Amino acid sequence: MNDYKLFVGTICPYCAKVENFVEEENINIDIVNIEKDREAMRKLIEEGGKRQVPCLYHDGEYLYESDDIIDFLRDNN
Repeated sequence: MNDYKLFVGTICPYCAKVENFVEEENINIDIVNIEKDREAMRKLIEEGGKRQVPCLYHDGEYLYESDDIIDFLRDNN
């Protein structure tokens, strides 16, 4: 699999939606909770431009919006 990282939050229904898809499809991906990992939050804000989750980091790009992330993962796995 490519270098993917999924940034999520603790109480976020959109994050849960993506996480459930990842689990159901048995996709091996690093999932990072930005509320538990302050360095990950800093990186997301500095490099991704905002503190919005869910966010999928892939190939140097940051992809937001749960439906867009699911579509991307469905098409690229």
